[in-house]
Amino acid sequence: MLKVIIDFDGTLTVEEEQARPLADKSLDTLAGEILSLPRQRLAADYDKTQARLLAAPDQYWWEVNGLIASYCDEGAFILNTTTLQVMLRENPAYAQAVAEFFPHAEYDPVVDCTNYLFHRHTAELPPVFRPGARELLAFLQHHPALRPVVLTNSLGDKVRRFLGMLSLDGDIDVLGDTRQYDMDPNWRQHFPHPELGQIQVWPLAEGRQVDLRRPVYYQALLDAASDGSCLAVVADTFSLPGALPLLMRSPFFLLRTPYTPRWCLQVVEAHPLGQVLGSLVELPERLTALYA
Repeated sequence: MLKVIIDFDGTLTVEEEQARPLADKSLDTLAGEILSLPRQRLAADYDKTQARLLAAPDQYWWEVNGLIASYCDEGAFILNTTTLQVMLRENPAYAQAVAEFFPHAEYDPVVDCTNYLFHRHTAELPPVFRPGARELLAFLQHHPALRPVVLTNSLGDKVRRFLGMLSLDGDIDVLGDTRQYDMDPNWRQHFPHPELGQIQVWPLAEGRQVDLRRPVYYQALLDAASDGSCLAVVADTFSLPGALPLLMRSPFFLLRTPYTPRWCLQVVEAHPLGQVLGSLVELPERLTALYA
């Protein structure tokens, strides 16, 4: 059995159409509940910060426990999260208010704040499914050797509710709370790279790198394979969901979107187990060719 693990936000859904509504809801909550500041001021700070990030995307990233979880331009939702993190961290008054609102942070107050905003407000946004999403899941449901599993950093309730809108034949398994962003600088696990040997940090061109120290996501993938199944992962971003499966010797399919950076495409195409998809419609044929 091959479990085809498909990321939800951005892979099954049109994330680029939802990113601005997510940002607007997040700014509403920051202005009215957390920072108690005029929303217009926060919106101006947000837009200025995001423009600065996009002008130098290799210099800004989603940071957790001092490590890079993802570069800011790898996804539309990731760009929103990173914009908020940079904006909140760089303004001492914002950072202080966030620290007071999240006094018992699991990671640090800013990361906990952006996690809170993401999980709260993506649950409020109606999904816009990508062309072919329902057909892909239905194909996998009825294939004798393939099993669809939907991947999410959320707890899973949101995704199950949204998948119910597709009226599929039965439920789809959800692999939730995978915390692909949970970075641990003290984790000792290494991974085999086909050219570099055993690594924890994957060096890339132009000074970029992908840090593989993601123990929660690693364990989630091990658990998914614990019944003897092989795994393949499909996602619209690379650093968060894609790099670790590749170096765990699982095929990874990167869905090319309007926001996919060229460097991500190049890294995936260069790896023996990596493939780039132009659309979800291509995946059934790719899987059939790979596992016939």
